[in-house]
Amino acid sequence: MTHPALTRLQQGLGALKADHLERRRRLLESAQGAHVMIDGQRVVSFCSNDYLGLAADPTLVAAAHAALDQCGVGAGAAHLITGHHGFHQDFEAAFARFVRKSAALLFSTGYMANLGVVTALVDRRGEVFADKLNHASLVDAAQLSGASFTRYRHLELSQLEGQLAASAAPDKLIVSDLVFSMDGDTAPVDALLDLAERYDAWLYLDDAHGFGVLNQGRGGLTERARASDRVIYLATLGKAAGVAGAAVAAHESVIDWLIQKARPYIYTTASPPLLAACLLESIRQIEAGETRRKRLRRHIAQLREGLAGLKLGVLMDSATPIQPVVIGANADAVRLSQALLQRGLLVPAIRTPTVPANTARLRITLSAAHSADDVAQLVETLHALA
Repeated sequence: MTHPALTRLQQGLGALKADHLERRRRLLESAQGAHVMIDGQRVVSFCSNDYLGLAADPTLVAAAHAALDQCGVGAGAAHLITGHHGFHQDFEAAFARFVRKSAALLFSTGYMANLGVVTALVDRRGEVFADKLNHASLVDAAQLSGASFTRYRHLELSQLEGQLAASAAPDKLIVSDLVFSMDGDTAPVDALLDLAERYDAWLYLDDAHGFGVLNQGRGGLTERARASDRVIYLATLGKAAGVAGAAVAAHESVIDWLIQKARPYIYTTASPPLLAACLLESIRQIEAGETRRKRLRRHIAQLREGLAGLKLGVLMDSATPIQPVVIGANADAVRLSQALLQRGLLVPAIRTPTVPANTARLRITLSAAHSADDVAQLVETLHALA
């Protein structure tokens, strides 16, 4: 017999399935790439965030092999005990130099970085101002901080200014994705910085999907934002960088404060040093990777030109590798995703609550590792399904 709490949970799972909201894990049986083996099927993948094709790049694999002999596998302790390895230190210095900020701090994941930064900068006396389409980790971070949490309509900076003007909080923090993960559009960095300066607020920018891709790989920050001491910059390192973790770059006093106060950094075992060694190589590949970025931009242009006039959905306006096609109903998006998979193309259906109701979509992500033929196959198949 099941107990009542378990019964309610099982009923909840049944409701998710009925609403086409059930999620399941696919089994990856190969290295990450444009062509992968998933659940026993060889497919062309248009759902990875490996934008530059570095996740299985031979130079990063070689860096991992070399690092194993120097540092082993596990870090063995938190950074503030004995887990902070020379590879961690070297990567932080290299990352700060590359994004042109004065200091940096390596976190194990982007989610932990967002929790750590937001909760270290504001408490119940402060106020967080957030774009409504920010990543879930930024929403959770604001709620956990205990600060007042105020959200503004997506990219509506006039509303944000009114909220800032009305705030009496001594500590204000504006947080925004830099590239929005489900729409593929970008935040107006300098306009946000104008407001941060006018109302004496921190500006925290999560560049999970721009780092490695935009502005010679340095991400979506403008030069003015790089020079500003009130701008705190996050790049996740499991997407274009091809490895894992996240780095936060800011004024050195901010980084020192995070080392003292960011609980997800302090109270967890450091990430394996060999990953930091791989990230050092990744930075080198990103810095020298304009050929990859040019190929990626060609793929984006090819896809957008090919899907012009597509009858089965609306291609959103995006100049980034994230190319969403809005379908509408959850069930319709799921059926299209399954139809593509039957034809050897892996494109995920994104549904509520990740996106608003009635905006379920196919989220196409492109990589420099794709070929023009891969993109053409996807375009032709989508038109055929329409």
